[in-house]
Amino acid sequence: MHLLSIEETSAQQLELLIDLAVDLKATRGDHRSQPLAGQTWAIIFTKASTRTRVSFEVGIRELGGRVMFLSKDDIQLGRGEPIKDTARVLGRMVHGAVIRTFSQQDVVDFAHFSGIPTINALTDDEHPCQILADLLTIREKLGGWSGKKIVFIGDGDNNMSRSWMWAAKYLGFELVVAAPKECLPPSEFLIRLNAANVSLTSDPVEAVKGAHVVNTDVWLSMGQEGQMEKEALFGDFQVNKELLSHCAEGHIVLHCLPAYREKEITEEVLELHSDTIFQQAENRLHAQKAVLARVDPYDLLRS
Repeated sequence: MHLLSIEETSAQQLELLIDLAVDLKATRGDHRSQPLAGQTWAIIFTKASTRTRVSFEVGIRELGGRVMFLSKDDIQLGRGEPIKDTARVLGRMVHGAVIRTFSQQDVVDFAHFSGIPTINALTDDEHPCQILADLLTIREKLGGWSGKKIVFIGDGDNNMSRSWMWAAKYLGFELVVAAPKECLPPSEFLIRLNAANVSLTSDPVEAVKGAHVVNTDVWLSMGQEGQMEKEALFGDFQVNKELLSHCAEGHIVLHCLPAYREKEITEEVLELHSDTIFQQAENRLHAQKAVLARVDPYDLLRS
């Protein structure tokens, strides 16, 4: 099993992973079951990280495995070696790989050429592990997503919004993506998505009316820093107290962090909802342990 994107999953797989994450969180500290015992996993990051790196390193160790962290400066990818060559070498030495990088195709190619379980820890196209943590948090806070209205506010064409749209397609909840018209997903993506329960708007107030979950992210994704013209488009898309006044009673606010206070979210709102937001951050560990526990390199080699 790989986890390369939410797009390539199904409702059954997503629900299974969330169920397993719930169990692993409840039994954390019980090390009788260690599915990664005897395995060494490579964590390959060309993008900086706090939560992703720490949660995967802790998760692999808690499941009995060993971790090898490799930055772009540690391997030949940084000097121009093709991803397929790196993959074919590491596939003969380690049992699985967690990759955080820019290109989705690099993760896809690594999985193909390495022959070992590969997990997408973030690309420019998708952020599947974050979505699993967010769904786990919604289950814990609201009992689940069935019948809930979930709103994503920010860049409607980034890795978080795209992953949310695929999750909505499979799980059936109502999703509204609110973004400046210049930052909405292209028609080609929407045709491929083909999800009647996903709607787009450039009116953030209309988007959050009756919302049970408001989810936001930084306006400029990693690698876009300094694009001030793009950032200026988001002035009306800040998650603040006035905007949230239109939500359903008992709503929650999510942010995948890091947060830029007084930009996409105010200090006041972040602190008011900090318990949920940092529970969401913690849930990266439990959701990723569920993914790791479901992969079996020996099954993959036999398939």
